[in-house]
Amino acid sequence: MKFRVERDALADAVAWTAKSLPSRPSVPVLAGVLLRVSGGRLTVSGFDYEVSSQVSTEVQSDADGAALVSGRLLAEITKALPAKPVDVAAVGSHLELVCGSARFTLPTMPVEDYPTLPEMPATAGTVDAGVFAAAVSQVAVAAGRDDTLPLLTGVRVELEGALMTLLATDRYRLAIKELPWHPETPDASLQALVPAKILADTAKTLGPLGGDVTVALARGGIGEGMIGFVGGARRTTSRLLDGDFPKVRNLLPDHHNAQARMPVATLVEVVRRVALVAERTTPIRLSFSEDGLVVEAGGSEDARASEAMEAGYEGEPMQVAFNPGYLLDGLAALDGPTAVLSLTDPRKPAVLAPAGEDGEIEAGYRYLIMPIRIGS
Repeated sequence: MKFRVERDALADAVAWTAKSLPSRPSVPVLAGVLLRVSGGRLTVSGFDYEVSSQVSTEVQSDADGAALVSGRLLAEITKALPAKPVDVAAVGSHLELVCGSARFTLPTMPVEDYPTLPEMPATAGTVDAGVFAAAVSQVAVAAGRDDTLPLLTGVRVELEGALMTLLATDRYRLAIKELPWHPETPDASLQALVPAKILADTAKTLGPLGGDVTVALARGGIGEGMIGFVGGARRTTSRLLDGDFPKVRNLLPDHHNAQARMPVATLVEVVRRVALVAERTTPIRLSFSEDGLVVEAGGSEDARASEAMEAGYEGEPMQVAFNPGYLLDGLAALDGPTAVLSLTDPRKPAVLAPAGEDGEIEAGYRYLIMPIRIGS
């Protein structure tokens, strides 16, 4: 194997593939990336039996072939190379990289020991890459991080006709996002529970590419138990989480007794300032009245903070307390200038939604947050 490739193209391809490699692989070859040159194209692949990543790019090829090298080391090296073409050649049991006056020699691993990447499941449809990336970032923030509750570490993807719905919860908050997509068949009805971190990383890297992302999800047969995504020259697959996602829609209140409208940027600044005195498990209190909003917090050694801000409020005066981190996550996920907080009772879930310049609530995104009891 021998080829020449632009530094940026090689670095991007290796970084995309190496990001999903395990830090502690069960066997050494799973820490490697497979470089394969054929017909003037370089394909860089990674696979750990759970997630596969693959990207291809054009190269000037002198000899076809394949080599398996440490993915993380190769990613660090290609990122640090000078902005010049890179000459890569497999020589015996080593891979040589030459870029300007920089030269690296890396040991290779047996290509024949590397597992075969899974086949891509059947195409289910396509979705705008940028819209998809934004939607996943809004929802994945609410996914759990406790591996002892694996079901809650995933994002449920529901594909019903021309509507894609993403849901995630960690028991303390819930995020739901609805977005349009283009199904392969008009009556599509598919569901999948995708590991949130993998989905978030994939969407984040495919979003800037523009165009459409192809979603591949099998109804049975090839690719069963997997989901795949293709954007440009990049493709990735992931095993799905097993089990039934909790029925979370019934947590959304069907009415509200009070509603507040607040500028997102101002509220974020106020919450961050007030939360400085709060310990990690200390809630912040939001007191609403016709005069506006007062945000308060108390910490150790009698540290206290409070700040008032303007807010449009409809309803009886109410005080509700939230985990400041969860509240800030929800505010950061809103894609409008105004936050609308709908309340039923200080002890019942509240719902955050974005509103546009006209003050109207924008459909499609809801962030439910559980309050913290602060006394009777």
